[in-house]
Amino acid sequence: MARNKRNPWSWVPSLYFAEGLPYVIVMTVAGIMYKRMGVENTELAFYTSLLSLPWVIKPFWSPLVDIFGTKRRWVTGMQYLLAAGFAAVAISLPGEYYFRMSLASFLVISFLSATHDIAADGFYMLGLNERQQSFFVGIRTTLYRLAVIAGQGPIVVLAGYFETRYGAIPQAWAMVFYLLAVLFALIAIYHNCVLPHPETDIHRHVKSVKEVVNEFVATFKSFFTKPGIGTALYFLLLYKLPEAQLIRLIPPFLMDLVASGGLGLSTAEVGMTYGTIGVTGLMAGGIAGGIAVSRDGLLKWLRPMAWSMSLTCLSFVYLSSFDNHSLTAINMCVFIEQFGYGFGTTAYILYTIYFSEGEWRTSHYAICTGIMALGMMLPGMAAGKIQEILGYEMFFLWTVVCCISTIGVSYMVKVPASFGKKA
Repeated sequence: MARNKRNPWSWVPSLYFAEGLPYVIVMTVAGIMYKRMGVENTELAFYTSLLSLPWVIKPFWSPLVDIFGTKRRWVTGMQYLLAAGFAAVAISLPGEYYFRMSLASFLVISFLSATHDIAADGFYMLGLNERQQSFFVGIRTTLYRLAVIAGQGPIVVLAGYFETRYGAIPQAWAMVFYLLAVLFALIAIYHNCVLPHPETDIHRHVKSVKEVVNEFVATFKSFFTKPGIGTALYFLLLYKLPEAQLIRLIPPFLMDLVASGGLGLSTAEVGMTYGTIGVTGLMAGGIAGGIAVSRDGLLKWLRPMAWSMSLTCLSFVYLSSFDNHSLTAINMCVFIEQFGYGFGTTAYILYTIYFSEGEWRTSHYAICTGIMALGMMLPGMAAGKIQEILGYEMFFLWTVVCCISTIGVSYMVKVPASFGKKA
């Protein structure tokens, strides 16, 4: 019984930190490293963008995580393999063909990380009851974001320190990736000891290739024939429409010159504003959202959370409409933006958990997140061009208009009144 009832605080935070760190290493840190090693911007942008593909297409192999093995074994297995992947990057960097070899290693890490996401999210739903899932949704979001900040901040700073101390850029970055390999090996060992053994986390006995194919097809068929699938697809694709555009333009807006419509902050000021004030707002919003739903249920808070997403846009409408903002005013707006985003995202995550319920919950959740990634990717690709045409002030007003989609789909979906509510 003790193996099945481990305290969630002992594994949920570390599990989602481990989920977020490989993503930021591949999507952000790799680009910084290649830039420091002299890779041209055209190649850098093309190939590092290509590395995001596994997260978009991961629903297509998510049924395998349901069919073979247990979610617990998939989680720890992927963490051990991620450690090996980081070591492979470290080995490749000092070599003559470092770009090709390290890029291949990063692509493998991308697939491993996307698979780890599938297993970790599935294990979260198996290892926690409904009330715990609601309560910890803010915690998991916060730890994921902290992992992103750790990757963009301390890890890059450490690489810079090694560059200065040892004078050789490839060797400096190789040392960073060796340390990441050790870190993930330790994370895997830790989770092998502390993750619970849920009774529902079972290994399916598959008899033949035909059975595997049939179960694979059945997984997708069962998802797209669920009651309310049309409304769910609208929700998954449109709930984050404003944020998908906003998130691409916030850093340029903060750093662009005032003459260009930006706020003219320095890199250090942006780091402090978003790395400290922003994280505080995100944590507060996510935790508040989790507590609210665990107390009253998702149905009561779904629409207020959708309305809160508009705060992310309105705060930047204010910043772009008036001149001579103090750093305090900017910090307050960033706090509001991040609080609203953290609070509003709680409803999105919990709805995907609710809609994924059933025999294939892990695969269905992965399909939901893949659709979410598509809903974030497509508007984000167009956001830069829209801003270029409209300017910052009109662009942020445009994102407010897009909030109609967020609020509208929140009135379309239906969830049981008791879902997420503390018993």
